Amino acid sequence: MRIVFPLFPGYTALDAIGPYEVLRFLPGAEVVFAAERPGPVPADSGALRITADAALGDIDSCDIVVVPGGPGSRALAVASSPYVRWLRAVHPATRWTASVCTGALLLGAAGILDGLRATTHWNSIDRLESFGAVPTGQRVVFQGKVVTAAGVSSGIDMALELAARIEDRTTAEAVQLLIEYDPRPPFDSGATDKATPAVRARAQELAADALARGASRTT
Repeated sequence: MRIVFPLFPGYTALDAIGPYEVLRFLPGAEVVFAAERPGPVPADSGALRITADAALGDIDSCDIVVVPGGPGSRALAVASSPYVRWLRAVHPATRWTASVCTGALLLGAAGILDGLRATTHWNSIDRLESFGAVPTGQRVVFQGKVVTAAGVSSGIDMALELAARIEDRTTAEAVQLLIEYDPRPPFDSGATDKATPAVRARAQELAADALARGASRTT
């Protein structure tokens, strides 16, 4: 069971690593990190890199694809992007095509979300409509073999639900135990309908600052 994570400069690390830490435990799983060319691919922080094992052009099929999001996804969400062209080519034969956060924008640009309910990070959810998708604030959305997850940490939830469908609930719960995923957040502000206006404004400020610092490290 080949699982491919396409990486692009400016992805958010947890978007990929969260689902990876779940799906790698599935029996027979072969995880491949891919990019335009093999080698280290910088995350949005600029300081952290994951090494791509393969070039996208060398992968013509896979069982599961999980597209991470991040600031870099916004510029790539166009029909001419090599990532979008690759997704369009492999999607028809996948068992599951999934995204985390703004990875959904790449699925949308590939035409995969047309007419489907989908989710993404709260700060980009309005963009889904431009790709013919029906935006929803749900944390994880299954539409046939297409799965979209909301922002960053929701990729873990998505991967656990996916594990249960690929194997069974006991296996998925066993993986959840292995990674000791038992969320007990210190604050109840992890969704826009729970956060105060001050918290939402501060989140925007922090995101802009992090984006600027990441860009300075990768240029």
